[in-house]
Amino acid sequence: MTVSGAIRASEPNPQRGRTISQLLIAVPILLVALCFAGKYGVVDLGPAARGTLIFALLFALMITGMPVSIALGLSVLTFLFTLTQVPIEAVALKLFTGIENFEIMAIPFFILAGNFLTHGGVARRMITFATAMVGHWYGGLALAGVVACALFAAVSGSSPATVVAIGSILMPAMVRHGFPNRFGAGVITTSGSLGILIPPSIPMVIYAVATNSSVGKLFIAGIVPGLMLATLLGLTTWRIARKNNYPRLPKASWSARFKAFLDAFWGLLLIVIVIGGIYGGIFTPTEAAAMSAVYAFVIAVFVYRDLSLREVPGVLLASANLSAMLLYIITNAVLFSFLMTHENIPQALANWLTGQGLGWVGFLLIVNLLLLLAGNVMEPSSIIVIMAPILFPVAMKLGIDPIHFGILITVNMEVGLCHPPVGLNLYVASGIAKMGITELTIAVWPWLLTMLCFLVVVTYVPQISLWLPKLLGMM
Repeated sequence: MTVSGAIRASEPNPQRGRTISQLLIAVPILLVALCFAGKYGVVDLGPAARGTLIFALLFALMITGMPVSIALGLSVLTFLFTLTQVPIEAVALKLFTGIENFEIMAIPFFILAGNFLTHGGVARRMITFATAMVGHWYGGLALAGVVACALFAAVSGSSPATVVAIGSILMPAMVRHGFPNRFGAGVITTSGSLGILIPPSIPMVIYAVATNSSVGKLFIAGIVPGLMLATLLGLTTWRIARKNNYPRLPKASWSARFKAFLDAFWGLLLIVIVIGGIYGGIFTPTEAAAMSAVYAFVIAVFVYRDLSLREVPGVLLASANLSAMLLYIITNAVLFSFLMTHENIPQALANWLTGQGLGWVGFLLIVNLLLLLAGNVMEPSSIIVIMAPILFPVAMKLGIDPIHFGILITVNMEVGLCHPPVGLNLYVASGIAKMGITELTIAVWPWLLTMLCFLVVVTYVPQISLWLPKLLGMM
C-alpha cells in the first residue's frame, strides 16, 4: 500500500459514521415496533421475552446518547401502554405518590449544604487543620488531602463536591511543594469518593427511598467503613510517598494545631450536629439535612464571611439545578420499579437464582461484578434507582441484611466514580489538574486497587457495616 493510500485508510469514514448512527436509531425503533406487535397479537411475547424487551429498549435508548432519566421514562411508558393493561390514571398516581416521600426532601437540602460549604471557606479551614495534624509525615500534604476529604465528606454528602472543594485548593499547593501532578490528582480523585460513604450521603438516601430502608441506620452504618477506607487510602498514600521520598512539612506545634482546630471548629461542628442529632433522636435524617443547609448558610455568610449575600442566589440556582436532575431520575425510577413489580421480574429472578443453588456468597459476587460493569456506563444515582429494585428482593430472600447491602452498593458506587468512561471524580479532577482522562486513569490505579480490595472485605464481612448500628441499639 502506498503512503497516500495508508493515510486515506486511516482517515475517519463519514459514511461508516452515518451507518452506525442510523443503526443506533433503528434499534430502539424496531424494539418499539415489537412492543406494538405484541400489543396487537402479531407476536406472542412470554414473560421472559417481555422482561428482556424492557432492558433491551432501555439500553438501546441509552446507547443513542439519550440521558438515563429520559431513556428510563420512555422505555417504561412504552412498555406500560403497549404490553400491559395498566390504566393511565394509575401511572399518573404512581408518579405522584412515588416521590411523595419525606426522606426524598433530604436530597436537595444536603446538596444545598454542600454548595454553601464548598463556597464558604469551610474546605480551606479543614485543609489547614488536617495539614497541621499530619503534614509532618511522609507525603504530608497528600495525607492532609485524605484527612480533609474525610472531614468534608462528613458534611457534604457528595463525592464530586468533595473533589472540587479540597482538590481546587490542595492540588495546586502539592505541585508547588514538589509533588508530581499525577500523585496529587490520584490522591484527591479517590479520597473524594469518601463523600458518598461517610455520612451524610446522597446515594444512601436514594437507596433508602428505592428500597424503603432506614436512612438513619444507613448513615450510622457508613461511619466505620468510611473511616476504614480513609485509613487504607492514607496508608497507600504514605507508602508511595515514603518509597519516593516525597516532601514533608515541618511539624506543627500544639498551639498551631489548636489554632487551626478553632478556625475549623464551626465547620467540624456540623458533623456532630448531623450524626449526633440523628442518633440522639433530636431530628430525622431529612430534618438533619434541612438543619445542615441552614447552618452551612449561616457560617458561610455570617461567621466565616467568605460568601457574600450577592453570591447566595447563584448557589441556590446551582443547587436547584442538581436537585431537579436527581429528582427527575428518581421520578422515572419509581415508574421503573412499579413496572418491575408488575411484571414480577425481581421475584422471578430470586426464584431462578435460588433454584440454581446460588447462595449469598455467589450472589454478592455477581452483584459486585454487575455494579462495577454498570459503573462503566452510568453514574451512581442512575445505577441505584435501576438496580436496587431488582437486586434488593433477591438479597432479602437470601437473608442478606438490607443495611449491609446498601453499604455494599455505596462502596461499588465509590469505585465507579474513579474509573472511566463516566467516573465523575475523574472528570472533575482532570479539570483541576489539567490532565487528560487517560493519564489520570493511570494515576489513580494504586488507590483504586486499595478500594477494590476493601470492596471484597466489606462484601463478605457484614459486621464492618452492622457493628456500630447494633452497638447503638438501632438494629
